[in-house]
Amino acid sequence: MTLPQTMTHVALPAPGGPEHMTLAHAPLPVLRPGEILLRVEAAGINRPDILQRKGDYPPPSDASPILGLEVAGEIVALGAGVTGHAIGDRVCALANGGGYAEYCAVPAGQALPFPKGYDAVRAAALPETFFTVWANLFMMAGLKPGESVLVHGGSSGIGTTAIQLARALGATVFATAGTPEKCRACVGLGACRAINYRSEDFVEIIATETGKAGVDVILDMVGAAYFARNLKALALDGRLSIIAFLGGARVEGASLAPILQKRLHVTGSAMRPRTAEEKAGIRDGLLEKAWPLLDAGTVAPVIHAVLPFAAVADAHRMMEAGDHIGKIVLRLG
Repeated sequence: MTLPQTMTHVALPAPGGPEHMTLAHAPLPVLRPGEILLRVEAAGINRPDILQRKGDYPPPSDASPILGLEVAGEIVALGAGVTGHAIGDRVCALANGGGYAEYCAVPAGQALPFPKGYDAVRAAALPETFFTVWANLFMMAGLKPGESVLVHGGSSGIGTTAIQLARALGATVFATAGTPEKCRACVGLGACRAINYRSEDFVEIIATETGKAGVDVILDMVGAAYFARNLKALALDGRLSIIAFLGGARVEGASLAPILQKRLHVTGSAMRPRTAEEKAGIRDGLLEKAWPLLDAGTVAPVIHAVLPFAAVADAHRMMEAGDHIGKIVLRLG
């Protein structure tokens, strides 16, 4: 296969608003050992992209400076030492950067096959949220069948994924969201109760719904603003998994006593700093447990909007407005 010398990508000359992003041309990525090169057909939009665009989430020194953390498309080249993949395979992948481009290099251990019947748009809506939810909710927080979980931000890409996976794997799911429409969407995806955080107190609702026992696990993307209330809502031996700080990263005036009194565990992680080996381990867990659910249609990505590549600024504005339910995806070509 003869590849072009250059590709179109989203350039960011300086941090700032969505209007700072422009389409530009650059050479194709140079493959490192263990990487595959994808011809990108679709790319997902994620909140870390927004933070990086603003200058608040710089990529690692060895990662592409181009925005974009999840892609789907066709493998067009293999780096040295790659096994288990072939040119022509259609895969989706968690990228370390570089996803907003016609071609993207990703570690082979971060790629997964398209689920049965999926096109590139649906496949591109999977990697970032599924890697994040699997690592934090199941591997680190250890959610088990028969346990209960509260998912904050239930209508987000992370939230819609977490609700479905937790329910499909035998947990009782509660969720918070900010509008009646979003709450209905959470219930439709498998939450037994959706809590409108603008008009209801999730601590009180959880106490009522669980007979004052609390939930076993909370998946939280709010951070400081919810920290003390999350501790109150957890059950004995409960686990709080923090994946973002939309409500701040500094906790002031909160009592830590519930951690001792209820033997709580507080954990959390970001995906980007993890090693390629760690991400490959998460990928293996997804292939074993989550991909059969996608193949069967038991779990599916919720896609709010699909925009053309040139409308990347509009896609970012849509995410920042916060009215979406599920994923926002760019279609290339």
